[in-house]
Amino acid sequence: MDLEASQKLLLLERRISACRLCRDAPKMGSRLPHEPRPVAWLSSKARILIAGQAPGTKVHASGIPFDDRSGDRLRSWLGVSREAFYDRNLFAIVPMGFCFPGQDEKGGDLPPRRECAPTWREEVMGAMPQVELILAVGQYAQAWHLGRLKQRTLTDTVANWREIHAKTKPVPVLPLPHPSWRTIGWARKNPWFERELLPFLRKEVSVRM
Repeated sequence: MDLEASQKLLLLERRISACRLCRDAPKMGSRLPHEPRPVAWLSSKARILIAGQAPGTKVHASGIPFDDRSGDRLRSWLGVSREAFYDRNLFAIVPMGFCFPGQDEKGGDLPPRRECAPTWREEVMGAMPQVELILAVGQYAQAWHLGRLKQRTLTDTVANWREIHAKTKPVPVLPLPHPSWRTIGWARKNPWFERELLPFLRKEVSVRM
């Protein structure tokens, strides 16, 4: 990527950081009830894009993506250290919703804000043409990046990873569940995930680092 393109990417990151759309001019539903803190790590060099869901409370506080237990689990899936994970020469980390969306009545995180992806996603993807692998983490990232290849359930989508990887080339997508604590039980019910998908995932990641 040339100097001009790198400068454009930096300006895009600054525009994202300054975005207050979901608080000041929400297009879908109620306004964001707290101060936005967009978290999106773009890169002009990383060949791997982690397309996540939206920041949680800890990430909202730190401004560091996957800076929580789910991040620890995701890094173990990828087979990478924390240092490598946060090296922007290796990984771009761009969730579907840049800001913590708040919580529901039961204390669970709400879905990503629906204004975010239509406003920013195409421009962000176009600004990182060097990306060679997209890790679609969770159903919202899968809906955007897979289109009709997304199945009825997340389990069905992830189980179809071989076909998805083949059909999304030249920039293949690998679907993953969100690495929350709930995935522990899910993985026990779906042993193919650790037996078959994770070794393939680690190989795909290692050759692009």
